Amino acid sequence: MSPYIAEFIGTYLLITVGAAINANVVLAKTKGNNSGWIVISIGWGIAVFLGVYSATSLGGSGHLNPAVSIGLSAFGGLDIELLGGYVVAQILGAFFGAITGWMAFIAHFRETTDPGAILAVFSTAPAIRNKPANFLTEAIGTFVLVLGALSASAPESTLGALDALPVGLLVMGIGMGLGGPTGYAINPARDLGPRIAHALLPIRNKGTSDWDYAWVPILGPIAGGILGAGLHYLLIS
Repeated sequence: MSPYIAEFIGTYLLITVGAAINANVVLAKTKGNNSGWIVISIGWGIAVFLGVYSATSLGGSGHLNPAVSIGLSAFGGLDIELLGGYVVAQILGAFFGAITGWMAFIAHFRETTDPGAILAVFSTAPAIRNKPANFLTEAIGTFVLVLGALSASAPESTLGALDALPVGLLVMGIGMGLGGPTGYAINPARDLGPRIAHALLPIRNKGTSDWDYAWVPILGPIAGGILGAGLHYLLIS
């Protein structure tokens, strides 16, 4: 069970910090209200660093992302028998991380009347709603994430397949660049787990969970993850 526990803990920490970053920027009467996209991008990079480092220190692979796990398993980088457990652990970690972030800002949720801002704490939404274009953006962002992370990881690293610091910096850069069109999920668990939490939590003034869009940050990253992992293994073969 240790790889699954590591994936759960790592993803839990990633989303706890990530949801708190979003909440600090978009919710009413926080110290960081309206601090902007740069803060979000830097913060999520740090959150990824924390999550990956924690997961690998617990003996896991530090994927924290079904797109990474699926991409690696498609080309022999992860035992296919472990894949289901990895994905479940990642989604559950993201779900409970989002709940923890909500608890930390519960007073500010009560003061926030904008349903869009409330949903933005939990899940992504596009700046321009064009699902084919949004899908492409998510696929490209995840392609860059997976190819870049696998290329940057030193095989002898004690942090596992995805070394924490390069991946954190990579996520930060993707956010500042490719993150603008969609809010850059680049991780199905990062969007799905918190979106489920948004749907279930008793939050005043919340609107819908926008399930009509939810397939984009799930399937787009999976497609990009498979392509990124495939190109990596092709180049090193």
